[in-house]
Amino acid sequence: MITASLLKKYDRPVPRYTSYPTVPQWEPEISVEKWEANFTQQFSIENTQNGMALYIHLPFCESLCTYCGCNKKITTNHKVEGEYIEAILKEWTLYLRLMKEKPVLRELHLGGGTPTFFSPENLQKLLLPILNSCTIADDHAFSFEGHPNNTTYDHLKTLYNLGFRRVSFGVQDNDPIVQQIINRIQPFYKVQEVTEIAREIGYTSVNYDLIYGLPRQTTESMERTLKQVLTLKPDRVAFYSYAHVPWTSRGQRLFDENDLPSAELKMELYRLGKFQFAMHGYQDIGMDHFALPTDELYRARKMEERKMEEGKREEATLHRNFMGYTTQSSKLLIGLGVSSISDTGNAYAQNNKSIREYYDLINQGKLAITKGYFLDEEDLSFKQYILDISCKGKTSFNKSDLQKLEEYSFPVLEELAADGLLEWNEEGVSLTTKGHHFIRIVCSAFDLFIQRKKQEGVESIRYSKAI
Repeated sequence: MITASLLKKYDRPVPRYTSYPTVPQWEPEISVEKWEANFTQQFSIENTQNGMALYIHLPFCESLCTYCGCNKKITTNHKVEGEYIEAILKEWTLYLRLMKEKPVLRELHLGGGTPTFFSPENLQKLLLPILNSCTIADDHAFSFEGHPNNTTYDHLKTLYNLGFRRVSFGVQDNDPIVQQIINRIQPFYKVQEVTEIAREIGYTSVNYDLIYGLPRQTTESMERTLKQVLTLKPDRVAFYSYAHVPWTSRGQRLFDENDLPSAELKMELYRLGKFQFAMHGYQDIGMDHFALPTDELYRARKMEERKMEEGKREEATLHRNFMGYTTQSSKLLIGLGVSSISDTGNAYAQNNKSIREYYDLINQGKLAITKGYFLDEEDLSFKQYILDISCKGKTSFNKSDLQKLEEYSFPVLEELAADGLLEWNEEGVSLTTKGHHFIRIVCSAFDLFIQRKKQEGVESIRYSKAI
């Protein structure tokens, strides 16, 4: 049983581990030439074997959702679409020049901002040149984020015809009081309508994003929201903890912090969500994600667990990257657009966060990279432990890492084991059923940046709380 005291104990600020090392540890500037050389090398290794993933950041929104911590540009001027599409295609051409063969595209995700800010015609204008320059893998996974208020039949049909089969709708909360304070007015019938259209067209996976911990949320309002949306049986649900980070997200400064749920109430909202998902047949994938047993995300999770039992760590069918959980195994991710992040498996690079500076660099024929990180052997080893815990619920240790594990990770694992969250020895670690609810906390045991600072008595970088 997950007790309130256990939730309170582990409600600590820790990363979500979409990367390791995490973004705050990256260098503020990296060599573009070194990044290009690394990309070309990794592309030649990965492309034939596993193909590549592509993330396109579409930052525009017509109105500000005040809870949002994403990089976005608020405007009602849709003329911006053309200039942005032109820049994305130029950036893609710069990457094509670094590839020695035709790329195999296995995964594609449109994120935002609001991707459905763009007209269906402009989305096709953006995507067709990219898709035509790639070999599309037979088992490709194409997905996009849609706003229920402005996602139309034409959006869904156009993207379906381009190969998209998964859509994620930002629901967040159905309560009118909560919607008012977060500036996201969105009647439930719009969610129902767009879900039904997506399924009629043929989308095989519909995801809802829900957030707990928003201003003015109560257990009663959360229960109403959960019961409403679960009548539509989304294939997946991402149940995120609201991350109140006003030091990085100016929109959150518009909140009266007295309207935020107390720590105790937020934990009750979390427990309520977990209970409702279980009651409706959803399986906990980990890191805020739930899926029905019929969804490929759940099937991939179960397959990973079987492979770990057979000692087949390298044959991944469930992976985690900057797009969250994915059923694709590609280690190579290109991020296009302002603030997008690319990942070659052993290096990260992030584009400029200023849209004007992004345009300037791309128009000069340069990649718009600013910050990033090149991983060393230690980073790669501990990154794998974190990926294993996130995707498989267990990991085995390399003997060459034992000294560092004994110094930094084992003391943390000992405390977690005492609370019944895991079982471990010098060969590896395995989550218990209870520990599966605390994956972020367990992953942090292998975050040497956090653990070293902890031993030095240095306060770690600000992160959102685990619960």
